[in-house]
Amino acid sequence: MAIKNASVTLEGDGLRFVGSVGSGHQIVLDDGNGDTGARPAELLPLALAGCTAMDVISILRKKRQDVRGYTVETAGVQMDAHPHAYTRIDVTHVVTGVGVDPAAVARAIELSATKYCSVGATLATGITELHHSYRLVDAVTGAESSAEVLVEGPGNEITMPAEA
Repeated sequence: MAIKNASVTLEGDGLRFVGSVGSGHQIVLDDGNGDTGARPAELLPLALAGCTAMDVISILRKKRQDVRGYTVETAGVQMDAHPHAYTRIDVTHVVTGVGVDPAAVARAIELSATKYCSVGATLATGITELHHSYRLVDAVTGAESSAEVLVEGPGNEITMPAEA
């Protein structure tokens, strides 16, 4: 199994974070007040769009389709109440080309959705367990402590350690 790493680091007094991923790339995250980067929840539909787009264009190129332009649009519906979870994400593939076969486009989308796109599979299957923990570092002594806080996900009721 592959492990993909990501982290965010607070910058300043607001809610601006710089996110870093294992491949070395960075992205700025912020809230509506600071407004210097994308909101974290906006990245979920973006990740889905990017993942399926890479699959679909690769498949269409292998099928020798004459694609001249390609955009994937997503529209996510979030709950009004906290935690504002997504209840639906619509994905629309806009393909511009010459003589592009609609059956090839449909098949490429189907393959992405059912076989290749890890982001879509994660969202659609609900198989992901989330393990929440912390590591606390004392700024003066460098001493560290850590603990698991809770585990949530399929087949797991939210479990929290007993308070000490």
